[in-house]
Amino acid sequence: MFATTFSHQNSAALPPDLFTAIAELKRELNAVVLAHYYQDPDIQDIADYIGDSLGLSQQAASTEAEVIVFAGVHFMAETAKILNPHKLVLLPDLNAGCSLADSCPPAAFAQFKAAHPNHKVISYINCTAEIKAMSDIICTSSNAVNIVRQIPADQPIIFAPDRNLGRYVMEQTGRDMVLWQGSCIVHETFSEKKLVQLQIAHPEAEIIAHPECEPSVLRHANYIGSTTALLNYSQRSSRSSFIVATEPGIIHQMQKQAPNKLFIPAPPMNDCPCNECPHMRLNTLEKLYWAMKNKNS
Repeated sequence: MFATTFSHQNSAALPPDLFTAIAELKRELNAVVLAHYYQDPDIQDIADYIGDSLGLSQQAASTEAEVIVFAGVHFMAETAKILNPHKLVLLPDLNAGCSLADSCPPAAFAQFKAAHPNHKVISYINCTAEIKAMSDIICTSSNAVNIVRQIPADQPIIFAPDRNLGRYVMEQTGRDMVLWQGSCIVHETFSEKKLVQLQIAHPEAEIIAHPECEPSVLRHANYIGSTTALLNYSQRSSRSSFIVATEPGIIHQMQKQAPNKLFIPAPPMNDCPCNECPHMRLNTLEKLYWAMKNKNS
């Protein structure tokens, strides 16, 4: 079973202490809560494991829990279900999709693949199960460069679905690849102009960025890496301040692990919280509780 959302529940019926109630449900159901770094801090704080796409997939594969509560987006819970076909996987809100995954419709990608015969398909893990099924290799943002370097030089490659990660891999490897033109709305919202202005205001700060960002942002970065890599780098760096060009949910963990350092979210183009993933943020502590409470509904 792949679970549903319970956002219609009356909030008045919620227990007075959601943290305690969720902890009790975890024990009762033999459940584990997996949360992506881009979730709200409250969800991160009740999670049994917090990570990026790779880490969450690894945890989903290794868990002995009978119920997996996945506080992330649809393709992540889908991957957990593929890896645990006999376990119940709960997604607090089924509308928590992914702009990157949605930018690669399976039917259109099948035609794209057919137009490039003899190409090996390398797909970023942030895609749907249908795209994974059409791929030869699944990579993450942390291992994409190394994977492409291992492909014979005469083997043509399709890289999907993220064009920005694909461009970054091409720059790092010197390989020419055919890129599917998908992208993440969050990582394309950062303003280069505002980033430069922020760097001028904080000249001591290092800019750290996710490779899903556009080239105009990445060229200013002191360090580029996956979400977990950014977290680890910020801890070991001798610098005391950082401008963080990825979804700002990760800053909660950065601040917890290095409370004496300053972490500044990179600014979006408009005066809005557009650097927050609207899909990730559909999950709430209340929906997580109801998903567990009504798991058989």
